[in-house]
Amino acid sequence: MSGYVGVIVSDPWLQSQFTQVELRGLKSKFLSARNQSGQLTVEDLLPVMVKLKDLGKILTEVEIRAILGESYSNMNDELDFESFLRVYLNLQARATAKLGGTRHSSSFLKATTTTLLHTISESERASYVAHINNYLGEDPFLKKYLPLDPATNDLFDLAKDGVLLCKLINVAVPGTIDERAINTKQILNPWERNENHTLCLNSAKAIGCTVVNIGTQDLVEGRHHLVVGLISQIIKIQLLADLNLKKTPELVELVDDSKEVEELIGLAPEKLLLKWMNFHLKKAGYEKPVTNFSSDLKDGEAYAYLLNALAPEHCNTSTLDTKDPNERAKMIIEHAEKLDCKQYVTPKDIVEGSTNLNLAFVAQIFHHRNGLSADSSKMSFAEMMTDDAQTSREERCFRLWINSHGIGTYCNNLFEDVRNGWVLLEILDKISPGSVHWKQASKPPIKMPFRKVENCNQIIRIGKQLKFSLVNVAGNDFVQGNKKLILAFLWQLMRFSMIQLLKNLRSHSQGKEITDAVILNWANNKVKRAGRTSQMESFKDKNLSNGIFFLELLSAVEPRVVNWNLITKGESDEDKKLNATYIISVARKLGCSLFLLPEDIMEVNQKMILTLTASIMYWSLQQPGSELELESILNEENKTPDASPELDGEGETALAAEESNLTIDAAASDSALSPHVGSGEPASQDEKEELTPGDKKEEPTPGDKKEEPTPGDEKEEPTPGAEKEETPDGE
Repeated sequence: MSGYVGVIVSDPWLQSQFTQVELRGLKSKFLSARNQSGQLTVEDLLPVMVKLKDLGKILTEVEIRAILGESYSNMNDELDFESFLRVYLNLQARATAKLGGTRHSSSFLKATTTTLLHTISESERASYVAHINNYLGEDPFLKKYLPLDPATNDLFDLAKDGVLLCKLINVAVPGTIDERAINTKQILNPWERNENHTLCLNSAKAIGCTVVNIGTQDLVEGRHHLVVGLISQIIKIQLLADLNLKKTPELVELVDDSKEVEELIGLAPEKLLLKWMNFHLKKAGYEKPVTNFSSDLKDGEAYAYLLNALAPEHCNTSTLDTKDPNERAKMIIEHAEKLDCKQYVTPKDIVEGSTNLNLAFVAQIFHHRNGLSADSSKMSFAEMMTDDAQTSREERCFRLWINSHGIGTYCNNLFEDVRNGWVLLEILDKISPGSVHWKQASKPPIKMPFRKVENCNQIIRIGKQLKFSLVNVAGNDFVQGNKKLILAFLWQLMRFSMIQLLKNLRSHSQGKEITDAVILNWANNKVKRAGRTSQMESFKDKNLSNGIFFLELLSAVEPRVVNWNLITKGESDEDKKLNATYIISVARKLGCSLFLLPEDIMEVNQKMILTLTASIMYWSLQQPGSELELESILNEENKTPDASPELDGEGETALAAEESNLTIDAAASDSALSPHVGSGEPASQDEKEELTPGDKKEEPTPGDKKEEPTPGDEKEEPTPGAEKEETPDGE
């Protein structure tokens, strides 16, 4: 982060129309579109603009060509980068006009922040300011700046140092950020301000926000549409946090049988909120279903029925009798005030059908009075369907990691959303571009079950090309929602992504293989060179639970980032949690994108420990002067390829056990590979086709390795030739 240089445009106005993330993306497209002579003509520009998502989905190729023809009579005219940007802005404006000037700036229901139109609803801004004043008014640091005035730019000025946004994230998901890691001096220098924004963006990703179009510089500059867009996502996450069976088991009243409960678990929070609303409206005699938070609520009738059903003691029949929508909206607000639910909307917002604010209003009503009963029989079934703590944490980690990539589909429930294969295909295409054959894929909604199997079979094929351990795993396992296999696959995908990032630092790795052992040795050497004594025997070393090693590692890569006066010895569980929370926040503050929880460090979850170490390593190797750090470790690895690691206390090599477990948990490997293995049930036809003679053995024979990788195969470094053949991106 510290060495970042942005894309500079000579025209200040033109520069102000884009974020740095957008400029870098557009610069990349501009450079890649140039012809062999290094020039870009208007004719060359046409296919580039057609492929851009925010243009190609709105304007046809014929329309784009016509618009280009208005400005350029000769399609062979050469364009420089600034001309390219002006053409792009012109096409954006035309696309916006075609949509009828719809506001897209900061939507609760959109996962990403777009730049199709940089306008901000004044009602939304006022609503978010009121939310901040309400929840942060008593904050020890911010109270001297609050309340904010929605009519001024107070919100954007205060957001420039990053403290407000970090505090707001902690309101949405308490404990996400260790506030000891926030720089809260009266006057912050540019480095400290950048650290706060880096901490904010990485923490926002860790709670489910999509921030692919936002950079730290955008927040430092207080870009209005991006700040409001990020705040809207944070507030949405807070308001919808309880809309799931785990937090509100009473929601099972919305369905009649166990099959519907499974469907309920897979619903996105906003869809669940609509289902809850329609449940009460139907009981109240309102026959028109509400399918959105905009047009279906404009006349106010649905609100009137809902509030009368939930709060009959405040019932007013005149709300339904009046014919004027504006008058009805005023009466709805008066009714809601008696439930303390006025904060997010005004009568004007209801009549105009503000999607964001209506969603917030309905969510607020749900929190104050959901009108659901506690049916013990249904609730007990809902409790049976919840996952154990370890599975829940891993589901959360992988779901947030997937969403952080900004793919087209937002993942709300990992185990349900991956069953049709589309989400996994999208993330595979992000991690290994070009690996997915989209012509062979079916996009949701998918009615035919075999189409889902086809999608998932392609996922398995790609996984094998990437050398994942997928013995006895078939696409149908994903369709049926086999949780252990889904988690095992996603872990291998996340690990592959981390290794690729490290390998792509060519000046360091020189294209050599980066293994778990290299990451382990790098961390130990880094700490040792800093004059510290802590060492990590493996990624499951129980001594890591107190957090001291990672604090020393963070201090080694950036000495000023750890405040040792705040560190405990980590002897009690409470002290361990304090250290673990601080470690995660400090790492995010540096620039590490992490999705683990403090409990993962305390319990030494070796998968999450590896992600933490690799993320710190990746950040460190991007800093100036780190060129020789990795070279010596890689050279040492190459000199002793046959060296045998020391045996651990259980009689197996520490690294072998570690790598095997990192692929699929050793305790679950036999049962996880197939629901039939070890159960006495016959394998399915798909599984029979995958099986090799040695698959059921604990240790595969040498012959088996040639046909099918096993969890332990990761111990063997592939030859350079094999790697080039099988890796889709040509590494």
